[in-house]
Amino acid sequence: MKLTFIGATHEVTGSCFLLETGGKRVLVDCGMEQGQDIFENVELPVKASDIDMVLLTHAHMDHSGKLPLLYKNGFTGQIFSTEGTAKLCEIMLRDSAHIQESEAEWKNRKAQRAGREEVKPLYDMNDAEGTLRCFVRCRYEDAGHLLGSASIEVWVTEGDIEKKLVFSGDIGNKNQPLIDDPHYIHEADYVIMESTYGNRSHEIPTDYAVFLAQVIQRTFDRGGNVVIPSFAVGRTQEMLYFIRRIKEDRLVTGHDQFEVWVDSPLANEATTIFQDQWSDYDQEAMELVQQGINPIGFAGLRTSVTSADSVAINTNPYPKVIISASGMCDAGRIRHHLKHNLWRPESTILFVGYQSVGTLGRALVEGASKVKLFGEEIQVRAEITSLPGISGHADDRGLMEWIRAFEKKPD
Repeated sequence: MKLTFIGATHEVTGSCFLLETGGKRVLVDCGMEQGQDIFENVELPVKASDIDMVLLTHAHMDHSGKLPLLYKNGFTGQIFSTEGTAKLCEIMLRDSAHIQESEAEWKNRKAQRAGREEVKPLYDMNDAEGTLRCFVRCRYEDAGHLLGSASIEVWVTEGDIEKKLVFSGDIGNKNQPLIDDPHYIHEADYVIMESTYGNRSHEIPTDYAVFLAQVIQRTFDRGGNVVIPSFAVGRTQEMLYFIRRIKEDRLVTGHDQFEVWVDSPLANEATTIFQDQWSDYDQEAMELVQQGINPIGFAGLRTSVTSADSVAINTNPYPKVIISASGMCDAGRIRHHLKHNLWRPESTILFVGYQSVGTLGRALVEGASKVKLFGEEIQVRAEITSLPGISGHADDRGLMEWIRAFEKKPD
């Protein structure tokens, strides 16, 4: 048995492991690196065509984003995942391929004018579609990180000796709403474990709905918009969960009929999947479902699909909540909403996720007084704030609780 660490050893993103045993080559995750490229993933030591199968822990791009490239380079095996992961990958990998093609097309228009060589996308829609035909669903152990996220148990037999490996995937935060807490595994010979927050504790969790209501209240009282840069899959649905409670409990007064716009085609598709995949919900969310209540639906929720829909949001003069991607503000429709709201002192930009070094979101969180959007310099006069303590990852205490659950201690 041989285990090679391909990525996410010096950094958070780009998760990928190669397990070679019994004449088989198995990849566990095949993720894309995100944010500043400080530590590059090593190249696969074998051809993509020699990979027999992929075991996928969950759908986030830093775990699944290079699967179409693997397919493009000759992989023809099967991809094993949970049902929730397979459904989310259907929309996320197509969306990623569309972005790859669009960016290559934009760069090539500039390259043609400058006489430079043509840029090719990392992969295209055909590669994404081919990848999706490789998916096989199976049962894993719930990791509590994202809809469909899982830890993977692998039994390896060589001769008369059997060893059990556990790949943790991303371990969820117990304070996360909507989806179930991580399930514990009790036996393993070897554990390959994530440690994103291995040396850090999260802030003491706040009542997120109450905090969000306070932000909405003071912003609407000023006559401004609350703009939330949000990851399309997972975090957007959590925000909708909190806002449903805000409306139900009337935590915002004087603006009872306020609208909430989700301006992200990917987020809207993901929300539909979350509404159908209720088997991954926690007890609180399940009790709502059993009462006939949609945990992430409410009066005043609006979805934007077309570019015209998106533009119209900013022509509406009434205070509103705008949830849009990307979560770190480096691409997507959120940049248009920032252009229309950053200069307005009555508006608020509320960050609800980690902002990588070098991103526009990080610059705003760190107090930038002006930024450039679409070639135009924008003064930052809006209130900039963050939802404290929210994370989809377990912190150092959660990670230790997960590993201590093993009764048969791993090597």
